[in-house]
Amino acid sequence: MGTGTDIAALSFEEALKELENVVRRLESGDAPLDESIDLYARGDALRAHCQARLDAAQVRIEAIVADREGKAQSLRPFDEAQG
Repeated sequence: MGTGTDIAALSFEEALKELENVVRRLESGDAPLDESIDLYARGDALRAHCQARLDAAQVRIEAIVADREGKAQSLRPFDEAQG
């Protein structure tokens, strides 16, 4: 999982871990300016990826259909839940 890894291919957990590493590196102040700019851009992309994954998970959770007793009965198809 390095800075060359395609962000879209990362799981939420992988992207979050990499984002934490980027923040740690930026906070250390040891990175030269050009590297800091690149790290910041990658961090922003990682943040957006994590947010998109969280948003998708929320839509799926909200798509759970409950019965009269409040128990999960089924899931609506993901595409239908976004509609």
